[in-house]
Amino acid sequence: MDELDAYSRTVSAVAAELIGRVAAVRIGRGSGSAVVIAPGELLTNAHVVGDSRSGRADFVDGEQVPFRVAGVDPLSDLALLRADDRGALPESARLGNADDLVVGQLVVAVGNPLGLAGSVTAGVVSALGRSLPTRSGNAGRVVEDVIQTDAALNPGNSGGALADWRARVVGINTAVAGTGLGLAVPINATTLRIVDALRTTGRVRRAYLGVVGTPAPVPAAVADRYGRRNGLRLAEVVTGSPAAAAGLRRGDLVLDVGRAPVEDAQGIQRQLFGDAVGVPLPVTVLRNGAMVDVIAVPTELG
Repeated sequence: MDELDAYSRTVSAVAAELIGRVAAVRIGRGSGSAVVIAPGELLTNAHVVGDSRSGRADFVDGEQVPFRVAGVDPLSDLALLRADDRGALPESARLGNADDLVVGQLVVAVGNPLGLAGSVTAGVVSALGRSLPTRSGNAGRVVEDVIQTDAALNPGNSGGALADWRARVVGINTAVAGTGLGLAVPINATTLRIVDALRTTGRVRRAYLGVVGTPAPVPAAVADRYGRRNGLRLAEVVTGSPAAAAGLRRGDLVLDVGRAPVEDAQGIQRQLFGDAVGVPLPVTVLRNGAMVDVIAVPTELG
């Protein structure tokens, strides 16, 4: 009973702090949820917004706040909303860091599933490091380090908050993948960089390299010599891409990009923002047992 009471107190405290900071979004013919993340601003999913440019945020206290879409990034499934009346929004939710989560940790989802405002569900982090494929026109990307949770999510939860036990928002609920399986875009340094770009320019410029890879172990001899255990095995190098022009090949094991270690796709993607366009990018790979250094010059993803 004591454990149950402690659990209940934790979930109730998170709910009390966040319910008033998560709105039901009415936009076009769709609906979803959004989280107040800064004065006058809410964060939601790009797929909730779609092509709409304005809408209304409804809060549990009855406040209805018109907003305009400040920026949309389909490739991260995030959208930033700006209230017409900045002072009408409640205090911002506190943001956490999803990189600090561990499997089994308590998480609480707050949103508006099926139009039921201020709904709260709780569960645990079921898995970390999941991938979520996204598209924008002909461009495709994988959102890395997506959070998997068994907290019940239903249509309308998209764009709502996934919070830790301290009521810090660590994810934006983005998809219902199946019975008892929910996914959330993580709140971390990469996400905050995307939000800042949406805030200042309304879009996210990305650099394009032209590789597809999967995590793979580094051979023992090399791992011992360089202190590296994992890299990214290139499964595809797109013909005519900057990667191909630099001499990268299918089967290469990428160890470093921009002098930073790479162990997964996010290790490359986090370096491919707009400021990398046209800038020489050093890449170190292991090929046939030998270390090979090349210089790639990313182009803009359009």
